[in-house]
Amino acid sequence: MEWFSDVNTVYIFLAGAFGIFMAWGIGANDVANAMATSVGSRAITIKQALIIAAIFEFSGAYLAGGEVTNTIRSGIVSVEAFDAHPEYLVWGMLASLLSAGIWLTIASFQGWPVSTTHSIVGAIVGFAAVGVGTDAVSWGAVGTIATSWVFSPFIAGVLAFLVFTSIHKLVLDTKEPLQNARRYGPYYLFAVGFILSLVTVKKGLAHVGLNIPTGLEILIAISVGLLVAILGAMLIRRVKFDEQADKTFHFANVEKIFGVLMIFTASAMAFAHGSNDVANAVGPMSAIISMVNEGGQLAAKSAVPSWVLLVGAIGIVLGLATFGYQVMMTVGKKITELTPTRGFAAEFATASTVVVASYTGLPISTTHTLVGAILGVGFARGIAAIDMRIVGNIFMSWVVTLPAGAILSILFFFMLKGIFG
Repeated sequence: MEWFSDVNTVYIFLAGAFGIFMAWGIGANDVANAMATSVGSRAITIKQALIIAAIFEFSGAYLAGGEVTNTIRSGIVSVEAFDAHPEYLVWGMLASLLSAGIWLTIASFQGWPVSTTHSIVGAIVGFAAVGVGTDAVSWGAVGTIATSWVFSPFIAGVLAFLVFTSIHKLVLDTKEPLQNARRYGPYYLFAVGFILSLVTVKKGLAHVGLNIPTGLEILIAISVGLLVAILGAMLIRRVKFDEQADKTFHFANVEKIFGVLMIFTASAMAFAHGSNDVANAVGPMSAIISMVNEGGQLAAKSAVPSWVLLVGAIGIVLGLATFGYQVMMTVGKKITELTPTRGFAAEFATASTVVVASYTGLPISTTHTLVGAILGVGFARGIAAIDMRIVGNIFMSWVVTLPAGAILSILFFFMLKGIFG
C-alpha cells in the first residue's frame, strides 16, 4: 500500500518512542507495585529492589515475554472493523501507547498504583469506539475486565487474611515464635516456590510458545518448591539473630526469617511480572510494526521482534529506577504498616490469585490484586491499622483509569489523523 510505504520510518520510530515511554510508565507504576511490599516491610532496601527488578524484570520481559502479540485479537476490538481503513489501527495504537504512557506518568507522580492493563485497554477502547464506531468494541470483554476490579482484590484480600492468620497461629502467637519460625519457614518457602513457579510456567513460558502439559507443570512446581525450601532453610540457618533486638521488639528475629522469604517472593514476582505485563507496551508496538512491514495487511497474529522486547525491557527497568519510589511509598508504607510477615502474606496471596486467574482465564490486574492483599493483611490487624484516606485515593484512581486513557487516546487519535491523514 503506497500510503504505508511513504511513512514507514516515521511510524516505526513513533512506535519505538511511544512504546519505550509506555514501558517506562509500567516500570514506574506496576513494577513498583511488585517491589513495594518487600521494600515497605524493610525486607530489602530500595537499592536492592532496583537490582532485583533490573535482573528479573528484564529477564522475564526479554526471555519470556515473546508471546505472539494479539492485542487486536484479544476481543477488545474487532480486526474486521479496520478492513476499510487499516491506517486507523496504526494511528489508534500510537495514540493508545502515548495516552496510556501519559496517564501512568501522572499516576506515578501522584503515587497512585493504577493498572497498566486497564490503562491500555481504556485507550484502545476509546479510539476504537470514536474513531471507528461503537460496534468495533467488544463491550462484553470490557465488562469482564471491569468485573475483575472487584473480584481480584477481594480474593487476594481473603487469601492474605488467611495466610497472615496462619502465621499468627503457627508462629507469632506461640510460646516459642523463633523456633516455630525456623520450623515452619521451609514449609512456607515450599508454598512460595510452588505457587510462583506455577505463575512462571503458566504465564511466563507460554510467552515463548512452550506449552507444558498440566501434569508436568505440577511436577515442575513441586520440584522448584522443594529446591526453594532447601535453599531457604540453608539461608535461614545463616541468619544472625540478635537477642537484644527481641527485648525491644519481641518478634525482631522472627521477622528476619520472613525477610529471607520475601527475597524469594520479590525475585519470582518480578520475573513473572516482566514476562506478562511487558505485553502492555510491546503489544501495540508489534501490531504497528507488523502492519507497516506487511504493507497495511492486518495479520491475525504477529511475532514480537527481539528489539521490541529489548525496548520494553529497558523501559521497564528505567521507569522503576527513576520514578518507582513514589508508588513504592504508597503501596509499601502508606496503606498499612508492613513487616516481613505481613509483606510475605500479601505477596503470597497476590501470586496465588494471579496463578488461579491464569488457569481460569480471568483478566485481572496485578496492581489491584496486590492492593487488595495488603488491605487483607491490614484487616487482619484491625480496621484502625488501615489509612482509609489513602485507600480512598487509590480506589478513585482505579475508577478514572479507563475513562482517562480513553479520553486521551481519542484526542491523540484525531491529532495523528489530522497530521497523517
